[in-house]
Amino acid sequence: MRAALNRANFVGGLFSFRNIKSMSSSSSQNFVSRSVIKKVFAKLQKEGDGAVVRRGISRSEQKLLDPFLMLDEFSAVSPPAGFPDHPHRGFETVTYVLEGGITHQDFKGHKGTIYAGDVQWMTAGRGIIHSEMPEEEINKGLQLWINLSSNEKMIEPNYQELSSSDIPKAEQNGVQVKIIAGESMGIQSPVYTRTPTMFLDFILDPGAQFHQNVPESWNAFAYVLESGEGGAVFGSSNASPVSSHNVVVFEQGNDGVSVWNKSSSKKLRFVLIAGEPLGEPVVQYGPFVMNTQAEIDMTIEDYHYGKNGFEMAKYWRSQ
Repeated sequence: MRAALNRANFVGGLFSFRNIKSMSSSSSQNFVSRSVIKKVFAKLQKEGDGAVVRRGISRSEQKLLDPFLMLDEFSAVSPPAGFPDHPHRGFETVTYVLEGGITHQDFKGHKGTIYAGDVQWMTAGRGIIHSEMPEEEINKGLQLWINLSSNEKMIEPNYQELSSSDIPKAEQNGVQVKIIAGESMGIQSPVYTRTPTMFLDFILDPGAQFHQNVPESWNAFAYVLESGEGGAVFGSSNASPVSSHNVVVFEQGNDGVSVWNKSSSKKLRFVLIAGEPLGEPVVQYGPFVMNTQAEIDMTIEDYHYGKNGFEMAKYWRSQ
C-alpha cells in the first residue's frame, strides 16, 4: 500500500496461488515443533495518504522469511485516508479484510470491493497501477507481499478474489481455522499459489492447543492479532507468551508449528503464514521488486515512459 514514487518512501498492495499439502494434527504425540528464533513488534507508521499501518515484516526480515517481502496490519484507515493510485511490478499482494471494506480499482478496468472475511490475491506481474481506498468508517485487515520467481516477474497481472463464504473453514477441539491458502485439518484451499504458500487464520479457545504441519524447507511465521494476557505461546508449552501485534519467526525444519492459548478467558487469534523460499536475489525500489539493479532501472524507465506493462500510466486515474 503506498502512493508516491520516492526512493525512501514507497508501499502498495493485493494476488495468485499453487495448491500445497500440509498435514495437521491436534495431538502433540510424535510432533516435533519448530522453535521461535525471532519476535518483531509491528510498530505504527504512516503510509499512503493519511493512513496508518503496523509494519510486521520489512526489509530486515526478508532474508529470514523469503519469499515474503512485507506484512502490514491496517486499522487506522478511514475516509478520506487511503492508498491512492500507485504502481507495482514483480510480486503478489494478498489483502485480507478483517473489518469494514476496501475498494480496489486498477488501470486495466478491474474494480471491486472486498469486505470483512474476503480476500483479494493480486499478481502484479509485469505491471499494475491501482488504488486501494477504505469503504467504511472502520477498516481493518492485513496485506502480505509475496515475491515472484525471476521467470514469473513479467507475467500478465491476474486476480483471485474469494468472498468469506468461499474460504474453507474447519474446527476441532476448540480450534477454528480459515484456510486461505494451503491445507489444515485435512481441508485444502482452492487458491492457486504461484509461489507455494500457506496462509491460515486461527482462533483458539482458552486452554486450546494445535500443531500445524509445515514443509521442512519452508520459511514460516505467525502474526498475533488478538491475545489475552499470557495467552499466545508458540514452539514450546513453556515458552514466553507473545502479545498482540507481534510477528513470530520460526526456524526451518521439524514437523511444523505448535501453539497454545494459555489465557483463562480470552480467545487467541493469529495468522500462520509459510512459503517455499525462492533463493533468488531481491532488489527492491519501493513497489518494484526485481532481481537486479538493472531490472529496477528498466522498471523505473518503463513506468516513467509508459511502456512494457505501464502503457496506461500517463492517462489513467482512479475515480
